Amino acid sequence: MRVFRDRYEAGRLLGDALAAYADTPDVVVLGLARGGVPIAHEIAHRLRAPFDVCIVRKLGVPGQEELAMGAVAAGGPVVVNGEITESLGIREEVVEQATRRERSEIERREWLYRNGHHGPDLKDRTVILVDDGLATGATMTAAVLAVQNQKPARVVVAVPVASASTADELKQTADEVICLEMPDFFFAVGHWYSDFSPTTDDEVRELLSGTSRRTMRQDISIPVTGQVLKGDLVIPAGANGLVLFAHGAGSGRHSPRNQLVAHALREAGLGTLLMDLLTDEEELSERSTGTLRFDIELLAARLMDATEWVSEQQVARDLPIGYFGASTGAAAALVAAAERPEQIGAVVSRGGRPDLAGTELSRVRAPTLLIVGGADPLVLELNREALRELDAPKSLEVVAGATHLFGEPGTLERVAELSCDWFEEHLREAHSGPRRSKEQPLRSTHR
Repeated sequence: MRVFRDRYEAGRLLGDALAAYADTPDVVVLGLARGGVPIAHEIAHRLRAPFDVCIVRKLGVPGQEELAMGAVAAGGPVVVNGEITESLGIREEVVEQATRRERSEIERREWLYRNGHHGPDLKDRTVILVDDGLATGATMTAAVLAVQNQKPARVVVAVPVASASTADELKQTADEVICLEMPDFFFAVGHWYSDFSPTTDDEVRELLSGTSRRTMRQDISIPVTGQVLKGDLVIPAGANGLVLFAHGAGSGRHSPRNQLVAHALREAGLGTLLMDLLTDEEELSERSTGTLRFDIELLAARLMDATEWVSEQQVARDLPIGYFGASTGAAAALVAAAERPEQIGAVVSRGGRPDLAGTELSRVRAPTLLIVGGADPLVLELNREALRELDAPKSLEVVAGATHLFGEPGTLERVAELSCDWFEEHLREAHSGPRRSKEQPLRSTHR
């Protein structure tokens, strides 16, 4: 089953599935606030249709608020899940109290999101109701009933993922249900997203007002000599740098370790480019030969090609660039940094083999942080030797108790923390002025 990267990707894919409604004058797209709003925004953009919100509130079971005993939407009736209320012995007055509380919250959000303005007139229009997923379907049912009170011509429910039984039930209420994925075993909606971060009130307001400065995400193809590499480019709004990830074979842009560090960098306001330095065919060959991971010249050349390519893209043109290298990819990052002294603002190596950069180490000018596990003695010694060869601002951080892959609890999070600090400091320096000379005091980062 497909797992969506985030709500925006889900919205783009769902927009493609709704292409028949593009450029239709009477269509309006409504996102269930808050999680459905980013998806609805992408759909409306695809369909070139107006976009607004439908504010729905779940009626949570007292003490188990995540469990819905019903739902209520602005301008609509209360939808009660009789099975839940009867099985738990929930009295009618409890449902009424929850309803009054949630209607008050609906009024607050309507004012907050629309600045006191009314929502669109839905009479005789085709209304596409959007949420990020359906488990019980209570909130969507409440939304459909509220919209139907305004006498639309048609109500379409559109979601990326839903329980098959819930989707079937909604077909009895809505005119059409469009769902990209209906897994046989449905868990929480968030299981079907890599990034299911909560949608905030500010994000909803920005999307509605057209002032959103959201994160830009692209699946990209990077041309290198004779080949095309796959990559994931993510640049947060207001990013102050871009970090390219380099790794040896056996790892890649989907690696959980790379993803964890990349997420932390983005939270710190840095863009990331995770890519595969080998093609699919080369990776397959590498599994049997084990040679390409040590072809530092090849890996470095491809990293430099990717650096040139991304530097020419409008979204990244003015961003200072850093490298994050792991294993033999760290050697490739250092070689590439030596070849691009004016372009690369910082390098971080995690469990890397900087020794494989050979004589290029002494030519590196980018501030370089070497991070090694304290329980990885061979690689630790190789990094200590490489540190002596580096003729640039440099530091070695030993993460206590960590082995080569940093699989111990908390160790990879420590790598992410150290990396964020290093890139934030040195990419800011690269962007704002002359780099600190190597004679200046270095931070003591040994632990």
